[in-house]
Amino acid sequence: MRARGLADARDERLILLAIGLLGAAWGLAVAAGGVTSLYLCASLIACGCILVDFRIGVVLLILLMPMSGSSTLFPHEMFGVVGLNPLNLLLAGTLISCMLHALADHSLPQLLPRPLLWLYIAPILIAGAIGTRHIHEIAPTLVVTYQALDFPDAASYLRDMVLKPMLMVVFALVVGAAVAKSARPERFLLPTLVSICAIAALVPVYVAHSGIALTALARDDEREFLSTLGLHANDLGRLYAVAYALALFTWSDAASRRLRLALLIALALTAVALILTFSRGAFVALAVVNGLYVLWRFNAKTLLVAASAVVAALLFAPQAIFERLASGQGAGLDAVSAGRVNGLWLPLLPEVLHHPVLGNGIGSILWSDAMRSGAGHMVLVVTHPHNAYLQAALDMGITGLVLLCAYFAHVWKGLRTLAKDPGVAPALRGFHLGAAAGLAGILVANFTDSSLTPRPEQAFLWLAIGMMYGYQARRAAATPVAHPALDGAHA
Repeated sequence: MRARGLADARDERLILLAIGLLGAAWGLAVAAGGVTSLYLCASLIACGCILVDFRIGVVLLILLMPMSGSSTLFPHEMFGVVGLNPLNLLLAGTLISCMLHALADHSLPQLLPRPLLWLYIAPILIAGAIGTRHIHEIAPTLVVTYQALDFPDAASYLRDMVLKPMLMVVFALVVGAAVAKSARPERFLLPTLVSICAIAALVPVYVAHSGIALTALARDDEREFLSTLGLHANDLGRLYAVAYALALFTWSDAASRRLRLALLIALALTAVALILTFSRGAFVALAVVNGLYVLWRFNAKTLLVAASAVVAALLFAPQAIFERLASGQGAGLDAVSAGRVNGLWLPLLPEVLHHPVLGNGIGSILWSDAMRSGAGHMVLVVTHPHNAYLQAALDMGITGLVLLCAYFAHVWKGLRTLAKDPGVAPALRGFHLGAAAGLAGILVANFTDSSLTPRPEQAFLWLAIGMMYGYQARRAAATPVAHPALDGAHA
């Protein structure tokens, strides 16, 4: 007993010594490298905890992923190494830990669902491979305007245009694995709610601190005002539209009073933040979400509340909102679309016919004939066609467009099925139904912007997709496997 006590005391001293050395090393690192070293040390410590239980990393990712696009909150690189940042370190550590756990319990083959692989990932990878042949054909005007487009080699192109967006899919996969291995998956609603409130508070706080007037914020020449936060106003609007949908439908089905109150706060924050983006696409997505809520929750009370909300909006909404909605009206469709029709869509449509089956590679607008020969006078000098479906047709051909649309149809069906599953907790049923409504709103808004491939503003959507796959894995594990030979023997 005495020997064991001495050993325990020695172990305690070693642990204290290790903690002291770690603290000293951290202090020296911060003194030498500043805040960057602080981020690095914090990320490495988090990865150490994650190796014990990867679900710790998933919770941290849920909190941080929606804010990953913010240039004011997170460094995009550390020590001059592109891609070395706290979020990527956290995601890599979580993925490694998740795969180790999956190897231990033989669930690794279930980690990547087949529809995701063949309908979504495969077309993007093929288009990325096609694009590597054209990186030296990017329109010179774009290279001068956007220095980051001067890819020195195929590896840098694949890193920025394919691998980086795919990290959002990896995020969904580790979320799905965590949900599949959790006794109470509804607990993941708490970090989701915290994340929604945190990201929704950014825009109101920033606008209030800047002192800009709403009439000025709504003008066409102020669309880049919020870009300091890391995302364009239109991207922020779509991010908030999905967050609003998740909060709204979860609130509708939640039983806990505390949770409902917290969700009401999240609803108010996301609604205010979305309005302050003055994104017309986000307004459309918001209208789709609210319309689906009235349709799917149709009763006298819902109809009365919806009618009251519409009347209140018409009476008390700032005049700047109506001016933004009326932008371009009376001047033709091109003016309403902010120059998209004549400046992008019509000049780029013939490009689809040049490569109709597989497209011309990810980011093909960069080396399109229209951009190379007419940038600045025949076509707008931009890096995106501002239509997700046109972009998919240009980059992946009609084949890729059909596959990606089929994938989101698969997601819609899966979310709607879980929303009706009595085996799912009520709050999570509302969460999945809200994700379906948010997906519908985003798909409508995508006619004027965004992408069908992963983007930062899709963080909450991919979170919901990951939770959907997690529940599907739980249901598959709970379903007994039939053995025809044994059944016949018993008969």
